[in-house]
Amino acid sequence: MDASADTLVSTIRLNPEHSIFSGHFPNNPVTPGVVQLQIVKEILEDIHKKELHLETIAQCRFLKILNPETTPVIIVKINSSITDNLITVKASGAENENVFFKFNAVYSI
Repeated sequence: MDASADTLVSTIRLNPEHSIFSGHFPNNPVTPGVVQLQIVKEILEDIHKKELHLETIAQCRFLKILNPETTPVIIVKINSSITDNLITVKASGAENENVFFKFNAVYSI
């Protein structure tokens, strides 16, 4: 993970053998949108060493199916700023030119 100013870049390896993929979907695994959002939250919690709570999502788009068998590694980019006890976030997950998700959110510390 590389952190510079208010930008984080993290390489994430998905585990296609995880039990979450047996329900989403057999023989054609798909990473659920809520899991993609949770990845961003966990990266932020690791950096800030605090539990965060999602307050609002201003915009959220799942642009392509994220199959852990065909795309086991994604790059998560997070731009954030802190005001008072709120972290404003603009995040995306991609592999090369394939962008899987983008969202803007606010978390409380």
